[in-house]
Amino acid sequence: MSDVRHVLVLPDRDGAEEAAQAVGERFGVVDEPQLVRDALAGEDDAEDAQWLVVIEDPRGALDPVALDAFAAEWDGWREEP
Repeated sequence: MSDVRHVLVLPDRDGAEEAAQAVGERFGVVDEPQLVRDALAGEDDAEDAQWLVVIEDPRGALDPVALDAFAAEWDGWREEP
């Protein structure tokens, strides 16, 4: 397995920023994850946005179950590819 991209969906920017920093320490991710604001369909209010933490996993080495638990620490989840 190679060129895997994991997407964690988190409810707020602060949590997403914390998770992006912590993922490197916890999982040894070298490349800094990308943060993306994902507005919910039909919503203009910034309060209704989700934040995506996009983690590149070129060797397919990260454990999806561990990432699920990691995202849950910030009341989020991992999107299935």
